[in-house]
Amino acid sequence: MTKLKVVHIVEALGGGIYSYFINLTQVLAPHPNIDLTVIYSDKRQEINANKIAKDFHPDTTLIKVAMLREISPVADYNSFKDLCSELKKLKPDVLHLHSSKAGILGRLAFLAAFKFNTKLYYTPHGYSFLRKDISVIKRFAFFTIEFLSQKLTGGKIVACGDTELKYSKKIGPSILVRNGINFKNALQQETLKSDRIQNIVTLGRITYARNPKLFNAIALQNPDLNFIWIGDGELKHVITAPNIQVTGWFEDRNVALSTLSKADVYLQTSLWEGLPIALLEAAAQKIPIIATAIIGNRDIIVNGKTGILIEEASDFKVALNTIEAPHKRKKMGMANYERCSLLFDSSRNFNKLISIYSSDYQ
Repeated sequence: MTKLKVVHIVEALGGGIYSYFINLTQVLAPHPNIDLTVIYSDKRQEINANKIAKDFHPDTTLIKVAMLREISPVADYNSFKDLCSELKKLKPDVLHLHSSKAGILGRLAFLAAFKFNTKLYYTPHGYSFLRKDISVIKRFAFFTIEFLSQKLTGGKIVACGDTELKYSKKIGPSILVRNGINFKNALQQETLKSDRIQNIVTLGRITYARNPKLFNAIALQNPDLNFIWIGDGELKHVITAPNIQVTGWFEDRNVALSTLSKADVYLQTSLWEGLPIALLEAAAQKIPIIATAIIGNRDIIVNGKTGILIEEASDFKVALNTIEAPHKRKKMGMANYERCSLLFDSSRNFNKLISIYSSDYQ
């Protein structure tokens, strides 16, 4: 069988999406029927080309095309031209776009560059029209852009979570391929580290979406606990509680996961998510999770059984009290591990994606 030429385009290659691509390339690149290329932008602060080459599967072809997160007519036009040039050379059978910026630029390049039978896919990783930091008018504008872009180019939306699938169906033809990690190779936490809860850990970029203000408020209300934020970001200045340690980004991903293993409880304070990889990383280590009751988090956590969902800072202490006993934390962590390893296994889910590519292209 001739290999399918599969090209993925991503601008927002940081945080959870970076972990997504590590797991994606580990499944797609070695597949005997896939020739994989990832076109990415290195313009975000946390992007390191050497690190990408090390973390992604070595059979992945990597191409850098400058793309900016912000809207910039000149820069965006240059990005569009560069994408057109690369796609005309690659002539992919499958083009898969990720997140809103690459989704728009990639679709325009798709229209301009292709005169052959290329199948188009798009994964939002959290729709912009679900953001909480913008006005209703802007959210409506983002929805309209997504809707019209889909109508203009066609293709399929590949939702990364169950709730994202629900919104995707309002925009166009949609299928579900859940985010996933490699649970078999994940760093395992077999035993609780202490009889009492001491360390509360989160993982990700310090952005508005991750709600550092709430994380900080919870830390201030619980001065006897140690809080660790693995990562960095533009809103680091919001974190002022003396019992919070911000680690910054680690060059070695395994060091970050080892730091995560110090958690007695994992805390996710996000305002919105697509389907958060960080929760899966915590689940793989059997760490009990407390998370905000928002889109994405709700797709992973079954409240009261595999984790606890909260609304505001004062809920955290109540949630913590319910799992204070070591046997309760162990039971909840194991329940979440068992559920997530079934639903969010990268090998199973991304092999499903390969099957979709193959069946659609025939």
